[in-house]
Amino acid sequence: MPIYIYNSLTRKKEKFVPLSPPKVNIYTCGVTVYDDCHIGHARSLYIFDLMRRYLEYRGFKVNFVRNITDIDDKIINRAKELKVDWKGLSEKYISRYYEDLAALGISEADCEPRATENIPEMIKYIEVLINKGYAYVTETGVYFSVRKFNDYGKLSGQAIKEMFSGVRKESDETKKDPLDFALWKMSKPDEPFWDSPWGKGRPGWHIECSVMSQKFLKSETLDIHAGGRDLIFPHHENELAQAEALTGKPFSNYWIHHGLLTINAQKMAKSLGNFITIKDFIAKYKNADLLKLFFLSAHYSHPIDYTEEKIEEAKKALERIAILIDKIEKKVSGIKYQVSSKKNTEIEEIKNKFIEAMDDDFNTPQGLAAIFDLVNAANKNIENTDFILPAKRVLSELLGIFKISLKKEEIFDTEIEAKILERNSARANKNFALSDKIRKELEQKGIILEDTKEGTTWRRKI
Repeated sequence: MPIYIYNSLTRKKEKFVPLSPPKVNIYTCGVTVYDDCHIGHARSLYIFDLMRRYLEYRGFKVNFVRNITDIDDKIINRAKELKVDWKGLSEKYISRYYEDLAALGISEADCEPRATENIPEMIKYIEVLINKGYAYVTETGVYFSVRKFNDYGKLSGQAIKEMFSGVRKESDETKKDPLDFALWKMSKPDEPFWDSPWGKGRPGWHIECSVMSQKFLKSETLDIHAGGRDLIFPHHENELAQAEALTGKPFSNYWIHHGLLTINAQKMAKSLGNFITIKDFIAKYKNADLLKLFFLSAHYSHPIDYTEEKIEEAKKALERIAILIDKIEKKVSGIKYQVSSKKNTEIEEIKNKFIEAMDDDFNTPQGLAAIFDLVNAANKNIENTDFILPAKRVLSELLGIFKISLKKEEIFDTEIEAKILERNSARANKNFALSDKIRKELEQKGIILEDTKEGTTWRRKI
């Protein structure tokens, strides 16, 4: 079955056909390292990592590049504000960015180039654009002449006259046109700089991505360029213009953009006190799977509103899966089971339903629905070993695509059983203080005890 992707460039869903199948080249805009990553960044990082994993699951060989912007006005201004060295600041937040990736269980890209390591290539790129008549030099920098590129606006769908409202108001009067954007910025005396044919300065933000994407994917035309919807204009529009002006070829065949995240229907902002970093979330909930399940509940292209109630819903959903897995493990404990080559029709139908959903523009809500269909079917057939074991395998396979780990607490089954025996003894001796203490200790480790007529049972809490 073919995969279909909504292409922001053509504004329609299209069959995905890479340039050189089964190889797929993907570039996604990464983080600017001047502060900790927040949960909006987490959505972008997770969603595009998920797309990469699903394409690999469907047999493609993905080359995935995600850049790091480690020189930018935001970094320079933050360093000045904190009275620290800009390099030290960017190194600190690069390190913290990788901590966040690890905490979320998100894989590093095949290549994660830094802007500062590729400035010679950016200078050469700018030189070609100048020679072709698409760029010009002033005393403040080098600028791309927007009106020279006839297709400018085709990604954002804006006409030139509509763009003036989105242009930054700046004091630079050296530009020929207010819409022209910087390829190279001359540095002020107290700012970092690199030598160039036009003077000491640094690259503009947009040129970084055009250069690094083509360099590290080794192609003038990418299969997929991805990023947030807020980057369509001006960032992606400018990337496209630079690249196509230079090569005369399409810059990317597919453009994918995810919707933005709000918190309680408000834009996330430190001034509003609703700024949630990835580290804040992990510290509070101790489980990145909750955040992932929240992201999966909405289509990637749609906006999504974060509330604590939705995280609680995610927690209940994960508990349903965990309870089923514990049931299956206890049911088949000690049973020797021979894997059958015969496929279960109901399980295969549910798996195919998952694949159909994901093939249709990575429809994770429908994919998630298929996973819970499998959970329901396994619960109904819990006494049937021939059903629940293959169901568990398929469930693990599909959850693996979503990187839902259901990682257990650091306490072994044998330790839990020993604690239950100790508690039973305490109860028999009417030492209820010790009995309650053991229950609470286990609960703190994520183990829930349930006293029944047949004895005490336990399960792991999400």
